[in-house]
Amino acid sequence: MRRLAVMVLAGMLPGAAMAQEALIRLEAKRSPEAAAEAAAGWARQFDDVVTLPLPGGWTGIAIGPLDREAAEERLSQLKRRGLVPGDSFVSVPPAGMPLARTGAAPEPAGDEDQAAPVAGPAPAEDVPVGTYLRLEAHQAETEARAALDRLRAEFPGAGLWQLPDGWFAVTLGPVDDGAARAWLPILTEAQEVPADTLIADAADLGRMVEKGKAPDLPAPGETRPLPPLDEAQRALRWAGHYGGDIDGKDGPMTRAAIQAEIAGSRASTDPGTALQALIERRAAWRAEMGLERLEDEATGLSLIAPMQALEFDRAERALSIYGPQDGSGAALILFSQPGGQQELLDLAGLVTALGWVPRPEREVRQGYVRLQGSNGDHLGSAEGWVRDGRAEGYVLIWPASDAEGRTRILAEISDSLSRHAPGQNEGQPDSALPDGETAVTKAAP
Repeated sequence: MRRLAVMVLAGMLPGAAMAQEALIRLEAKRSPEAAAEAAAGWARQFDDVVTLPLPGGWTGIAIGPLDREAAEERLSQLKRRGLVPGDSFVSVPPAGMPLARTGAAPEPAGDEDQAAPVAGPAPAEDVPVGTYLRLEAHQAETEARAALDRLRAEFPGAGLWQLPDGWFAVTLGPVDDGAARAWLPILTEAQEVPADTLIADAADLGRMVEKGKAPDLPAPGETRPLPPLDEAQRALRWAGHYGGDIDGKDGPMTRAAIQAEIAGSRASTDPGTALQALIERRAAWRAEMGLERLEDEATGLSLIAPMQALEFDRAERALSIYGPQDGSGAALILFSQPGGQQELLDLAGLVTALGWVPRPEREVRQGYVRLQGSNGDHLGSAEGWVRDGRAEGYVLIWPASDAEGRTRILAEISDSLSRHAPGQNEGQPDSALPDGETAVTKAAP
């Protein structure tokens, strides 16, 4: 059986602490045998591994000796690459401290005067290669596996390695080296990977315990110009990243939304490319959902709506009601009447009283109202504005099972709602409000 043993190459190193006194301390072992085995393992990675006696009979394993400044810089680099334990530190041993340099050498087999050849590497096809993102490291395998399960919710292809120091690391890869370096700051800023995630080479990770799958993180390519910012804002709102006004301005909310889209979709690290891909996804979704421009004659309002899920039911006073088509569970109510803030608040109260937006959360400011609520059956949303002396807006009722679809449709409606003509109900005498039970029966799923 081939084994590795520690061989003192240079014996004691007198004067080392005086000339180059700093060491990068990696770990410590109580027994000489454990220390020798650990030192040999580190010597397979670094050619300047030393051991040193510590109080209580312990043996320290370190890299050095080095100039103090050089040691600090090297430790920083090694930690960034995940090549040394996170608790490694730089220390200055006492003057005269004996250091023994360590190298990997074969253990004598049978005849102690004749060394056996060192075992060669495993066949190339069995040796993992490439660059990895080291997401987390844990000393206990049980803790590492718990972290693996948690991180796989975001990255199903995460894998598990046992590091040279015995710790266990959750990784993502292999990843193109350029892609790893481009994506790491983006994913870190978006908090989609831990803040201390490192880039590591497979050769430095130790032994693969559970193989992962390469993530879809494309390498940086050609850049594309940004689309018009108002168009980008509409697409970002559709994706759920942007809640500001569609004003075409490059403000902090827009920039944050662009970064969220890049990190979430992972289509490209280039903003122009990522936004063009988002706009294309939005267009494909709109076609799939059957979104069409609706010009409602009763209220005079125009908007983009999912008409394949709706059919006109009736118009009453300030309301135009579209119920579900073919059991879609959807409904749309448009409202418009002369007035200002008070009339807008009255309409919001009506929407709540009729149960169209159950237990709503409210956002109210001058000239604007937004309601969001839900129950076990449906999601209700309402948005209204005071525009040109009119209180107008919409209510969308959507199946509770499709929260993402509701968010996207709300963005389409909100961005497109405008007036195309006077409403047919203009000048009609006041009539009774819609019967509550009938309206809910007709309009709600």
